[in-house]
Amino acid sequence: MGDNEPTAKGKLRLLLGYAAGVGKTYQMLEEGQQLKAAGVDVVIGYFESHGRQYTIAKAQGLETIPRRTIEYRGTLFEEMDTETVLRRNPRVCLVDEFAHTNVPGSEHVKRWEDVLRFLDAGTDVITTMNVQHLESLNDQVFQMTGVRVKETVPDWVVKQADEVVMIDLTPRALLNRLERGVVYAPDKASRAVENFFRESNLVALREMALRQTAHEVEIREVDPDQFRRSAGGGASEGEPAERILIHITSHPETANLIRRAWRIAEFLQAGCLAVQVRAPSSRKGPEEREAIEKHLRFARDLHIETRVIEGDREADSLVEFARLNKVTQIYIARPRYTPWQRLFSTNPVHKMVRLAPDMLLIIVAERRASPAAPGSQRE
Repeated sequence: MGDNEPTAKGKLRLLLGYAAGVGKTYQMLEEGQQLKAAGVDVVIGYFESHGRQYTIAKAQGLETIPRRTIEYRGTLFEEMDTETVLRRNPRVCLVDEFAHTNVPGSEHVKRWEDVLRFLDAGTDVITTMNVQHLESLNDQVFQMTGVRVKETVPDWVVKQADEVVMIDLTPRALLNRLERGVVYAPDKASRAVENFFRESNLVALREMALRQTAHEVEIREVDPDQFRRSAGGGASEGEPAERILIHITSHPETANLIRRAWRIAEFLQAGCLAVQVRAPSSRKGPEEREAIEKHLRFARDLHIETRVIEGDREADSLVEFARLNKVTQIYIARPRYTPWQRLFSTNPVHKMVRLAPDMLLIIVAERRASPAAPGSQRE
């Protein structure tokens, strides 16, 4: 390869599971051992053993890049040493826990950002992740389990993967592993079974992982060239048959609205826009302005095109914009009616229904968690 030739981008292989203990890390290390046996230059960038002896044994003989120690608020933390991996420049790097949030002071906020740097440098990466860390599924997981997963990966990042492989294990077999102390220490295992690792949760998450894996395989097989063109979040060639518009407001349910609409757009291979209508005379308070900007940033993080349009009449402006941009579906959060709005039907939603009979108007209700114990989950 000449000095002026660009480095070929590395390939990403994502091992997807639905809970800790199904065997993702073990499979990653097994594949690393196979590559080493075949003469491939492979290193461990980061792996988390959780004290599991069989996982530790599987890492034996593989070159491991020493972790970087970072002090934060008087405590020492260990993170992957991204710069050392880049200097080492292996053919393949094994990176556990793709969704991990790095401690402040690291090169990047998220471990998946480190992985993207490895890929840009031409290194292939094998990594692991559970389906509940996929950003667009965050609300569904919360509704099913009562657990709000805080470490998420944007869907466009997962779409970068050349291969998505599900590491499967039946919920009953996983619970047996928990009971034997293979996954966690006995005290932690008993708490897990009472909360996130309830069998009903595991069954639902496994089904979600199976559906997601099937979808990932399908979109890569239909048209590989088109998939590669759109993997970075850009539009595919040609006009999409469906175009979705997301109405951005300060309503707290807007984040759920964005996730749901984005996921539908992904399955339909539809165009997607996030739009805020700003009245020229509006005097919103700082909290409301910050909430709107937060939702616009969130949409941009998912690689959704955002627009801010001006108009004194919200419904008219939104429908006019939708029609000019050939929108077929409009997603809005369920409004909070005042008594007068209920009586006289003056809410903008009613007006949009009248103004846009040629479009599908989808009103997304507030999602509530299942009866499971609420909290946040991090592996």
